[in-house]
Amino acid sequence: MPAVPRVKVGDLFLSYEVSGRGEPLVLIMGFGLPGAAWKSALPFLSGFRCFVIDNRGTGASDRPGAPYTMGDMAEDVAGLMDVLELPRAFVYGVSMGGMIGQELALRYPEKVAKLVLGCTSPGGWQARMAEPSVIETVMSSAKSQAADPGGSLERLFSVLYPASLVAEHPELKQRMLELFTGLPPTPPETAGYQMAAVMGFSAWERLPSIKCPVLIVHGDADVLVPPENARLLKQRIPHAELFMIPGAGHDYQVADPIGIHRKIVAWLRQP
Repeated sequence: MPAVPRVKVGDLFLSYEVSGRGEPLVLIMGFGLPGAAWKSALPFLSGFRCFVIDNRGTGASDRPGAPYTMGDMAEDVAGLMDVLELPRAFVYGVSMGGMIGQELALRYPEKVAKLVLGCTSPGGWQARMAEPSVIETVMSSAKSQAADPGGSLERLFSVLYPASLVAEHPELKQRMLELFTGLPPTPPETAGYQMAAVMGFSAWERLPSIKCPVLIVHGDADVLVPPENARLLKQRIPHAELFMIPGAGHDYQVADPIGIHRKIVAWLRQP
């Protein structure tokens, strides 16, 4: 299997992969997962040149030994865009990746043509947090991913998907297990570093200054990032469009992969 490209960005080497042709689309993954977790979505994003990034601490990117901030990871994306000579791109971030996307758009508005915020939160005290048991499950799953990917997914499954969706799609668990076990393992310490970034993040006061077009995408049955957060983002970014997906959990794309991605792609392509 060929090694993914790695480039020097600031003090770190960051890894990334490029696929497809068309206008540039930067994809930012969420908590504890490498960029390869975008694999199932890429076939639905044809017509774009997709840049999939391994956030610091994941995949083949460097793993600095200190807690991260959302600003650190936004600077990573901005620096990588500079190295790759991408002056401006569409940006799509999910969960923690959506927080990175917000920070990127706030710090470098000239770099973000359009912004898709998937299953994410504005952070800060205004945000609606998940139940403590849900956070505990996510942390334990992230810390055991490298040693036990199957068990890690088993613990995480009820956090990602509503029981009704799992009942309708019994094949989902096997499909996700195949994807999950194929991901580059994330070291346990990354979970703590990235969680520090999530807990320290707040864009609430700054969000009205985002002027680029924004699409907020969220499942209305999300227990990890409750859907109230999507409405808060819409409240603070009034020109944003809100796409709420009935019956979908945190990994909302599995509810209707074709229809959901068709909506996102059509929105990105509209003038």
